[in-house]
Amino acid sequence: MRVWFLSAGLALMCMAQNAAAGTVLIVGDSISAAFGLDTRLGWVSLLEQRLKSEGFADKVVNASISGDTSAGGQARLPALLAEHKPELVILELGGNDGLRGQLPAQLQQNLASMIDSSRASGAKVLLLGMQLPPNYGVRYTKAFAEVYSNLAEEKKIPLVPFFLEGVGGNPDLMQADGIHPAAVAQGKLLENVWPTLKPLL
Repeated sequence: MRVWFLSAGLALMCMAQNAAAGTVLIVGDSISAAFGLDTRLGWVSLLEQRLKSEGFADKVVNASISGDTSAGGQARLPALLAEHKPELVILELGGNDGLRGQLPAQLQQNLASMIDSSRASGAKVLLLGMQLPPNYGVRYTKAFAEVYSNLAEEKKIPLVPFFLEGVGGNPDLMQADGIHPAAVAQGKLLENVWPTLKPLL
């Protein structure tokens, strides 16, 4: 009888763990795709390790593509939501829009659509903000950065104001192209995200 109760208890514990497990979908560009690096060194892989070490059973799906824009992410998102049914969607897009000089208003529209689609599917949303180098001009860089804060306020969603905080502009933490974070910076990227991400799990 004791063996039966023990087995039943273990089964219930496993069921509870499985019920608590969710899927975290990351839709991003080269920064989350670990461009130029072994993907096992990227911040997303470090996130998977952190989740396991802290006892979370959540599955991470990295749907990031190098070179992707907010328009590309918007086009890909419906199929990703249907396939993975995530509980949390992390949006890390916009850098390529800015580097191509695209209108901040269009970026905001695309990201807003992605936020609405994610929520309609039942997922929470975490937005990772980006900023541009000063050589793009004060007016443009300001308008670009404000896209993320405007969306966070309008949609009432959590925001990491600048995903590359403490990394961008530091040559010791960037790859030779000056655009993509080096392997040594990936832990810092995770630390930038983790305090805002953890309460959403």
